[in-house]
Amino acid sequence: MPETKNWLPEIMYEESSGDGLASHIPFIPVPPGELMPKFLFIFSSRETGEFEPGPEGEDLPVIEMDLYQYADMSVLKQKLDPNVFDSVRSALGLEPLKIAGEKGSKITDSVRNNLSPGV
Repeated sequence: MPETKNWLPEIMYEESSGDGLASHIPFIPVPPGELMPKFLFIFSSRETGEFEPGPEGEDLPVIEMDLYQYADMSVLKQKLDPNVFDSVRSALGLEPLKIAGEKGSKITDSVRNNLSPGV
């Protein structure tokens, strides 16, 4: 089974091409033989507004670090009871899957109708 313990995912962002077409959604390049991680641990870092002396007496900002965990929703959808999955979605501020799916279908239909009027 792929997914070695030695592979560390790297979160990347597209560089703007100058015409504004870069995505704001980050991506993870997955090497051959590896799988996308099922969950990620990410630290946030925030300056506290306080300073402490550095190695040469200079002022260095004090940084507060908090650990966050992110899970692959498709794994949760597969493994959890549908009601539990909807509870997780609700906790994240998302609508139940059935309602979100219905709304998504309406949007898709509207796009299709706008792309091919009169068909």
